[in-house]
Amino acid sequence: MTAQYQIRADYDARTIVVYQAYAPAIADAALHAGRFVAPFSFHRMTWIKPSFRWLMHRSNWARKPGQERVLAVRITRAGWEEALSRAVLTTADPAAVAQAAVHVQWDPERSPRGAALNHYSIQVGIGRHLIRAFTDDWIVGLTDLTPQIRKAATLLHTGHAAKAQRLFPAERPYPVPRVLEDVVLPR
Repeated sequence: MTAQYQIRADYDARTIVVYQAYAPAIADAALHAGRFVAPFSFHRMTWIKPSFRWLMHRSNWARKPGQERVLAVRITRAGWEEALSRAVLTTADPAAVAQAAVHVQWDPERSPRGAALNHYSIQVGIGRHLIRAFTDDWIVGLTDLTPQIRKAATLLHTGHAAKAQRLFPAERPYPVPRVLEDVVLPR
C-alpha cells in the first residue's frame, strides 16, 4: 500500500529527476544552452515535480497552452535536499510561507488517465532567491520528453494503457532523510 505522503521519483545515487512544462521558446532555449536561460524567468518561483503522472495531469499531456513542452530536469540530490531543507508547507502560517525560500505543497497523485488517487504527490516551488542555485548549480541535465509524452497520450486515448505506461519513467519511493521529514511531510 502506498503511503499517503510519499515522494516518488526517478533517481539514482547522485541525482533525481523532476519535471517541468514550458512554452516551446523556453524549452528550446534551455535545451540549446543545456540549462535555463532567457526567456526563462529568474524573477519568479518555479515549480518542480518528481511525479511524471502529476505533471501529465497538470499540463494535459503537454497540450495546455504555455506547457506544450515537457522537460525532465535531472538535478543533484544535494540540491533537491537543500531545497527541501529550506521549505515551508504552503499550509503553514501565511507569514512563514511568505518568507520561505521554498514552498512545498501536496496534491493528489494522478492515475494515467488523470483521476485523483488517495495518496499525494509533492510539488516544490523554488523561490527567486534560490533560482540561480537551481539553474546554475543543481541541474546536471535536461531532456525533452515531449515526443515520448505525445506517443504515450495517443496510446492512452486509443485504449492501449499498458503500452503507454511502458513509456512512463520508472518512479519509486525516495528516501527522505529523517531530518527533512518534519519539514516536508504534513502532520
